[in-house]
Amino acid sequence: MAHSDSTLSPQLDQARQTMAEVFGYHDFRPGQAEIIDSVLKGRDVLAVMPTGRGKSMCFQLPALLRGGLTVVISPLIALMRDQVSALQAVGVNAAALTSTDEAQDREAAWRALDDGSLRLLYMAPERMAVPGLAERLGRAGLSMIAVDEAHCVSQWGHDFRPDYLRISEFAQAAGRPQIAAFTATADAAARRDIAGRLFEQAPDEFVSGFDRPNLHLAVGARRQGAAQIIDFVKARPERAGIIYCSSRKACDDIAAKLQAENIYALSYHAGLDAQTRSFRQDEFVKGDGVVMCATIAFGMGVDKPDVRYVLHAALPSSMEAYYQEIGRAGRDGDPADTLMLWSLSDAALRRRQINEGDSDEERKRMELRRLSALIAYCEAPQCRRQTLLGYFGDEIEPCGHCDLCDDPPKLIDGQVLAQKAMSAIARTGQRFGLEHLISVLRGLKTDKVMARGHDALPTFGVGEDLSKDQWMSVFRQLFASGAIDQPIDGHGEWIITPKGKQILFGKLPIKLRPPEEQRGVRSSRARPSDAADQLLSEADRALYTALRKKRLELAKDSGKPAYTIFADRTLIEMAASKPRTAEDMSHVFGVGARKLERYGAEFLAVIENEL
Repeated sequence: MAHSDSTLSPQLDQARQTMAEVFGYHDFRPGQAEIIDSVLKGRDVLAVMPTGRGKSMCFQLPALLRGGLTVVISPLIALMRDQVSALQAVGVNAAALTSTDEAQDREAAWRALDDGSLRLLYMAPERMAVPGLAERLGRAGLSMIAVDEAHCVSQWGHDFRPDYLRISEFAQAAGRPQIAAFTATADAAARRDIAGRLFEQAPDEFVSGFDRPNLHLAVGARRQGAAQIIDFVKARPERAGIIYCSSRKACDDIAAKLQAENIYALSYHAGLDAQTRSFRQDEFVKGDGVVMCATIAFGMGVDKPDVRYVLHAALPSSMEAYYQEIGRAGRDGDPADTLMLWSLSDAALRRRQINEGDSDEERKRMELRRLSALIAYCEAPQCRRQTLLGYFGDEIEPCGHCDLCDDPPKLIDGQVLAQKAMSAIARTGQRFGLEHLISVLRGLKTDKVMARGHDALPTFGVGEDLSKDQWMSVFRQLFASGAIDQPIDGHGEWIITPKGKQILFGKLPIKLRPPEEQRGVRSSRARPSDAADQLLSEADRALYTALRKKRLELAKDSGKPAYTIFADRTLIEMAASKPRTAEDMSHVFGVGARKLERYGAEFLAVIENEL
């Protein structure tokens, strides 16, 4: 990767000091120092950083140190609003230009722009089409354009947005300021595309590792969907979480079932009116412990650091989308859980959607490859994090922090099981779905089996020793291995691939996990899932609860998200260290000068009362 000079600039010492004074952070996160150094030197930058690694600091801090105006291109209004609110809370003059602005806020933003006091201006990519805006910003001293979610620039990215293609032209019209682009997900092809579309010359490129070690990864077969989800959520009481659903109806249904269990759950999807969506998003962002059941329409614009879990109730669209979506958990760096529940019907539906879409053939082939990689991840025989990061080109040792490391499966010779399963497919003419195939294998005399005469097949009953769930496990693994498939234009039937024929005829070995009844259940059990549980004693957790209560009270009074008052990590450190003076509190993580002045006395009073 192209980096800056081998030595980091003295400006970094000043940057670190400013970061401590303004934001209350006393040291850089991994990868931040090098990127901030390059930005401070005025170089164009393309940085790929995992969510939760602090990419916003890489352009916010230089914006404070260098003066001038930094424009941030961000994809969603809610994200801009939350970031502006967080900056204002620490005394930074920031504003956003959105379609939902109050007239007074818009006027205040323009005044600050004209008098030179505005440091960061957030705007959506669509705003760049406004005539004369680029020139006006150029005259106001525009020094840098920061592009958030930069994968949206690339047609090879998983979330391409045509409006992002205006950035280069906009930058030229504004006098060609420095450009710094940031994303959490961009493979080599996407990075080349982004660089070609945004920069006149090759930027300094930084690719941090993709690992999010604070996330526990788990995948399970979806069986009693709603019951599995309820168990998972109940094991994490009063924790904020996102449940991604495949349809609007599923969002509403799952939210209703959680509400029936006295869990504060909301649904979010494009079928709701704008006012309802806005209210529910605010409830999630500003509240404590709200569960959001949502389609993929929700999430990119939510910068809530204390989401303690992300659950996929169905298969995501791709590995990139999955990585992006689980990345919305644990952005504060504290432990968080992820669980994906999936079935073969999810995979079949996704294949159909790809093949029936309007994309060209090259794009369809790429999407099918991404889907295959996702299925392989679901049925991985070893460390899940190794498989996930391997997809993005990272190599790590077994992580010890996923369901497969928690409970390592012992692989077995799967030849006989595979041959039985594929024999059922072959002898029924490759014309039936799994329900029927499993009925044949288990020797069940269903009406359909009897009507077709399949009770007379040699395969009938050869798998009676396994349950339906166990046979489903075998078929999932065969699909993930490429031994069986479904025709693109089919109706749910399963066929044997050339690789499968080699296995069927004993020419190719295959290893399988033992067919399991309840794979993935471990991940739904109650276990320490956040830093408070892991780091605090029972007595300290009582203080932590009292501090959270005070934070929520202040947040409601101010109409701001709770995390903009203090992050969970800050409250955990307060509960553990129990500062008794303002000086003591100034050394707590996340307590900058402005927040100490504004909130210090009230939190010190809580600590005093609880001791």
